[in-house]
Amino acid sequence: MVLTALARLEPPLDPDAPEARRWVVEELADPEYRAAEPTLFDLAAQAVRDWIASLFSGATGLPVPTLALIAVLVVAGLIGLGLLVFGLPRLRRRSPGSVPLFDDGDLRDAATLRRAAERAAASGDWALAIEERFRALVRGLVERELVRVHPGTTAHGMARAASQPFPGHGAALERAADAFDGVRYLGRAGDARTHAEVAALDAELETARAAAATGAAVGADA
Repeated sequence: MVLTALARLEPPLDPDAPEARRWVVEELADPEYRAAEPTLFDLAAQAVRDWIASLFSGATGLPVPTLALIAVLVVAGLIGLGLLVFGLPRLRRRSPGSVPLFDDGDLRDAATLRRAAERAAASGDWALAIEERFRALVRGLVERELVRVHPGTTAHGMARAASQPFPGHGAALERAADAFDGVRYLGRAGDARTHAEVAALDAELETARAAAATGAAVGADA
């Protein structure tokens, strides 16, 4: 340290002002001084202790630990009163219907999608009818919590996931996914027969019982 170095110098010591300031700065920069400085945690803890003590500044004769215990009990009582008045906070769970399908922001429920598919079929728009009906099929399974939709989930990823609770429909689910991809991404026109197959599969799965009720939905991968 600077002071140790100074002790080895021969007196008298008569530094000029700049030299004296330099010695002081070097001394205060020593790690021993830095280690002695209070940390942010120390400052925060002291502030809390001071606040608790200020709450009971008029309470004479009580030791600080007792005052701290009283403060904790007061805070706990206020929290309990708040719970009685306002009730327990509810955990906001995202409902199955609020999960977009296939990364395009579609939040419609299964019933709405089925009606949209029927309108498209009635007007002869088979491509839209197939797309909407497959969406209805997927949304119905999500609403029943048999499968989950993740970001990036594809039609075939959903078909593979849905084949776990419905193993007997695996091939039909893959064909429906092919039909969806064809009209949505490949520009195919679709036809009444393909729409009827997807609609029949949706109606069958809507009332079918899952093969194994595991209590946890199956995640659909891409």
